[in-house]
Amino acid sequence: MAVIAGNWKMHHGPAEAVRFLERFDAATLSASHELIVFPPAVSLAVVAGSSLRDPRLQVGAQNIFWEDSGAFTGELSAPMAADAGATFALIGHSERRHVFGESSEDTRRKVEASVRAGLSPVLCVGETLDERRSGSLERVILSQLDAALPALREADRFLLAYEPVWAIGTGETATPDDASTAHGTLRERLAEVIGPVGASRVPILYGGSVKPGNAAELLSAADVDGVLVGGASLEPSSFLNIGAAVN
Repeated sequence: MAVIAGNWKMHHGPAEAVRFLERFDAATLSASHELIVFPPAVSLAVVAGSSLRDPRLQVGAQNIFWEDSGAFTGELSAPMAADAGATFALIGHSERRHVFGESSEDTRRKVEASVRAGLSPVLCVGETLDERRSGSLERVILSQLDAALPALREADRFLLAYEPVWAIGTGETATPDDASTAHGTLRERLAEVIGPVGASRVPILYGGSVKPGNAAELLSAADVDGVLVGGASLEPSSFLNIGAAVN
């Protein structure tokens, strides 16, 4: 089963989200695909609660705060996200880490919050170009995973997403071999902690300039269980074409 996830980032307010749902029909895709979208917070309840939403299209929050309530102006708590209809929470996206300065300690607390609220965390890990060039790929992605792994183990289900930071929004894409190497490293760590069987059940997605033209090649790579799509998920036709590439 391939997981096809779309992160809308700061696009598709409520009205545009409804227009997306009006044009999204997963009937052409394999029934084995798992489909997820991460709308902006203002559109979360609109998408999750819409009668137009394809029943196969699951919904997640792009970000949550680690406290369940309180005086945290502008933040979205995990219980609020769940109440709005989310079943997943995207945590540690590269933009959260590198634009907003989110640390691995922050991601750990956010994973804990998502688990308390019954959300399935989708933990993102990835290296910068400088880290890659210095040979630090394994150290970086494992340190990001290790920080959150004790909390992830408490979840009924969790997913990982490998996002090479240098390949997000740049037009650059990791090769299938690049993706397999990173995913294999993550899978090995999971096997050490939760055992080979448990590790095999954790979907590891590739995220980084995924498009209809490269999705099939990436998804055919070893240990790549799905994709986390950015810009190409904003149009229903493009998002569906990525899913169709692995039918």
